[in-house]
Amino acid sequence: MRLYPAIDLRGGKTVRLRRGDYAEQITYDASPAAAAVEFVNAGATALHVVDLDGARAGRPEQLNVVSEIRAAITVPLELGGGLRTLDDLRSAAAVGVDRLVIGTAAISNPELVEAALAEFGQRIVVSVDARNGLAATEGWTEASGEAVAEVFERLHSQGVTQFVYSAIERDGMMGGPAIDELKTVCESAKGSIVYAGGISSLDDLAALKELRLVNLSGAIVGRALHEGAFAIADGNRVLAG
Repeated sequence: MRLYPAIDLRGGKTVRLRRGDYAEQITYDASPAAAAVEFVNAGATALHVVDLDGARAGRPEQLNVVSEIRAAITVPLELGGGLRTLDDLRSAAAVGVDRLVIGTAAISNPELVEAALAEFGQRIVVSVDARNGLAATEGWTEASGEAVAEVFERLHSQGVTQFVYSAIERDGMMGGPAIDELKTVCESAKGSIVYAGGISSLDDLAALKELRLVNLSGAIVGRALHEGAFAIADGNRVLAG
């Protein structure tokens, strides 16, 4: 399993939201590029970046900041938030994004998923963000009305094999991962899944590893790393087993 330190962008700053609520924002001092360099120097082998302004606006808003991050690091970079058209995906790829994360559009626009897979292949990742068992859209502010399991099944039938699964109620709360929900998702869904939401300690990472879910390939951690709850090198060691 791989550890993905998360850098969320809003207004050019490094932030975290509690439970995906834009009114519950934590802002950090380090610039996004500086945070990225710090994470990589600490042992990060990949980074997960979210354009929160883009997620809300429905189009990329901070590709200039993403470009600065890309120029500052050499490890793989994945980006989500506002990537809802092929042109959006191309723009992100043009600034050096390695893995392109589609969220809302994967649920509302199945044709985009097929076109994106045809053009970008395994660089496409679909983020399934869950709130109360339903997939959330529009920057986590709306429920789609579609059950998470149904979303995974439909997307896999379209050829998606790379996923992020986010437990929104846990996100940014430092209260531990949604173990039962994750286990249910991984046991029923096909494809490689990276989990996000609530991870606050090495014990949380160990709990994920101990599930021994063959398709759980990584964990995204934001607030805990920004606030020094544990070292990236130690997190890498735990996930490597």
